[in-house]
Amino acid sequence: MTGNTRHLQSMKQSLQLRLGQHLAMTPRLQQAIRLLQLSTVELHTEVQEALDSNLMLELDEDDTAAADAETEVAPADIPRDLPVDSVWEDIYDSVSPSGAASTGDLDGADLVAHRARTESLKDRLRWQVSLMRLCDTDQVIAAAIIDAVDEDGYLDLTLEDIRHSLDPRHEELTLERIEAVLREVQTLDPPGVAARNLQECLTLQLGQLPADTEGRDAAIALVTEHLPLLASKSHGRLMTALGLDRRELQCVIDLIRSLSPRPGAAVQSSAPEYVIPDVLVRKENQAWRVELNRDAFPKVRINSRYAGLIRRADNSAENYTLKSHLQEARWLIKSLVNRGETLLKTATCIVERQQAFLEHGEEAMKPMVLADVAHAIGMHESTISRVTTRKYMHTPRGVFELKYFFSSHVHTNRGAEASSTAIRAVLRKLIASENPARPLSDQKLKEILSEQGIRIARRTVAKYREAMAIPSSTERRMP
Repeated sequence: MTGNTRHLQSMKQSLQLRLGQHLAMTPRLQQAIRLLQLSTVELHTEVQEALDSNLMLELDEDDTAAADAETEVAPADIPRDLPVDSVWEDIYDSVSPSGAASTGDLDGADLVAHRARTESLKDRLRWQVSLMRLCDTDQVIAAAIIDAVDEDGYLDLTLEDIRHSLDPRHEELTLERIEAVLREVQTLDPPGVAARNLQECLTLQLGQLPADTEGRDAAIALVTEHLPLLASKSHGRLMTALGLDRRELQCVIDLIRSLSPRPGAAVQSSAPEYVIPDVLVRKENQAWRVELNRDAFPKVRINSRYAGLIRRADNSAENYTLKSHLQEARWLIKSLVNRGETLLKTATCIVERQQAFLEHGEEAMKPMVLADVAHAIGMHESTISRVTTRKYMHTPRGVFELKYFFSSHVHTNRGAEASSTAIRAVLRKLIASENPARPLSDQKLKEILSEQGIRIARRTVAKYREAMAIPSSTERRMP
């Protein structure tokens, strides 16, 4: 009995009362966050799935209604935390975001997101061979050659291997005949295909250029006889061997550099990825205007006919299902509104801070991090990270992912800050204008930047240069 008493006392002493708070991630809040980070194509897919599964949702085909909704929706009316206890009669019961699509349905989005059937390298070669006037035997040989071409466009097998893959006992299948058919295949598109090595690949491409192409003959001679000298950058020996001066040699080298060492890569082997701008930026009356791309947003609304079937006091299973679908539909529309407004706020803030880039280009890019925008629009950094990922802005300078406008800070001698994007642009400009015979070293580039007021370490210069795939000064030097 005494032992039991001690055990109960021990249990009582171990009981503690703790008070605390924690954030419950409701399914609807999860939905809002998920929609925020989806790309435009993924968003249309998500909404289409909701249309297929929720009878309360329908496409909004009334452009006039959409225009009216645009004037009624205000950012201040959007609940940031998307409370679960929203009432039925909230203001978003029948409209989608102000940036709704104008296509009238999601078929247009499906067309935009359509991934065309891709044509492989071998498919292209087989189609071209089918148009050639080859006898049946040569057609078979050509098919075997194409089967032996890898993704880069090179011939994987020897002619002897190809002969054995067919019927070596066939008297007509000689190595000479296979070689002749190979020459026919090597005339196909892309240039350089079915080559057995890099030298042959480059020679085939040069051979298909017009005869009057400047430097063509010298380039063929270089590739066929002196390719190792080019690889070792022995430009002096190349000028002597080919009888060229410095300008002529540079012309030949530029021509060779324009060729593709992997001709098969020119044929797209994967589905194309389409970029749909989420935000449109243009200048009007000396001011920059930012707006959502109407074609990038699905346009949905509540089906008033089905919503009218709900009976307030009815607790039947059918009525409960209708209410559940209506609640889900309204939350989806709220999430879409929230996504559009957050995206517009973020894009507007970016444009306000990066007007110099829009006016003058990369060298005028201002340093900016996620925290800068988050503080400016009163949101968390994680929200800004989600809304800038795989979202694109169409500007007069091109289409950019929103993340492109963010870059780290580098201090200047005047106490100000410069962005890494602007510094890379300056480096690219300096290297492009350097003397090829005396290219600028990383240390010299550092000194030039220092003269311009930008404090940066030599190793940082090297890091930026390598990130732009620019060779070192030794590799850039011309004799």
